[in-house]
Amino acid sequence: MLSYSVQFVRSARKELERLPDAILPRVFARIEALAAEPRPPGCKKLRGARDLWRVRIGDYRVVYQVDDRQRLVEIRAVGDRKDVYE
Repeated sequence: MLSYSVQFVRSARKELERLPDAILPRVFARIEALAAEPRPPGCKKLRGARDLWRVRIGDYRVVYQVDDRQRLVEIRAVGDRKDVYE
């Protein structure tokens, strides 16, 4: 199975850099795993948005878009669950 490439929008990269050091390795590992499986068990499709998905890492969320034709996962937002959907 071919893997997907993972890209960040600029704002998501900045959000990732601002995460607490304690959670950063878990979030980064989960993002890297999206390259092999862009829709892992436990991910959810966001309602009201075309092809936006999210994965949970404790109280943090990663919101991303999947393009199956280009085999691309684009990270759109990373952050605490209370802030990431705004």
